[in-house]
Amino acid sequence: MGIVEWSMLVLLSILWGGSYFFVEIALIEWSPLLIVAVRVSLAAAVLWVVVLVSRARLPRDPAVWRAFLWMGILNNLCPFLLISWGQTEIAGGLASILNAATPIFTVIVAGILLKDEPMTRARILGAVVGLVGVAILIGPGALSGLDAHLIAQLAVVGGGLSYAFSAVYGRRFAAMDVEPVVVAAGQLLMSSIIVSVLVLAFATPAELVAAGARTWVVVGFMAVFSTAFAYILYFRLLATAGATNVLLVTLLIPVTAILLGAVVLGERLHWLDFAGMLVIALGLSVIDGRLWKRE
Repeated sequence: MGIVEWSMLVLLSILWGGSYFFVEIALIEWSPLLIVAVRVSLAAAVLWVVVLVSRARLPRDPAVWRAFLWMGILNNLCPFLLISWGQTEIAGGLASILNAATPIFTVIVAGILLKDEPMTRARILGAVVGLVGVAILIGPGALSGLDAHLIAQLAVVGGGLSYAFSAVYGRRFAAMDVEPVVVAAGQLLMSSIIVSVLVLAFATPAELVAAGARTWVVVGFMAVFSTAFAYILYFRLLATAGATNVLLVTLLIPVTAILLGAVVLGERLHWLDFAGMLVIALGLSVIDGRLWKRE
């Protein structure tokens, strides 16, 4: 990767890492469901403007729109809700570290479901090491029974697992010949429709009216920049740097989330949290393999 690709990677990590910080702020006044509803709806609106302005070709096949529906559930609705809910009990920095294990889960899910991505010895070893890192993060408290803190951590891990299934499921769009920006806009549209129904059924509309300007600003920023613009940046980076290099963003995201949480919100993490992060990073490096190759 050149300087342009590295700059895009760092910017993407800041945008996605900042989303954990924005959720922390928004949770003061809004429920996780409302945060996700506003986030995906605004992001969908922004991306559809981009699609229309760029005159991207829209799919007419109903099968593509069904795929958008499932992608929206796996890549937006489930992980956004699980991670946002998890942050009601744990700090954004810890949530970002737990979510850094997503590539580990992706390797496992892909190895099980995809014939062209078999579980090699390096991938198995890397996955095992990464899962050990997750176990370190969750800690020995898991053995003493379920409490709110542990359930919140498991929810964030569940969000990462949902991302892994979405990564595998999303491969079908290449065969469908759908432009990446249309995929991003389509999945966000479908997830916004579903979450809007959930809001009408379970949320209190008064929360939207009573919220202060700060909440609207942070969720709006998260929707426009950490979701819509981040998707455009992600697909651009994917095309120029490749999927393996894009995985590096998962190691940079916690840096932004931890720094913002510590400086602005005064959050502090335990040394075991950083130890778990290092073990997850080691697992990812084993899966990637480049660091361990002999010249």
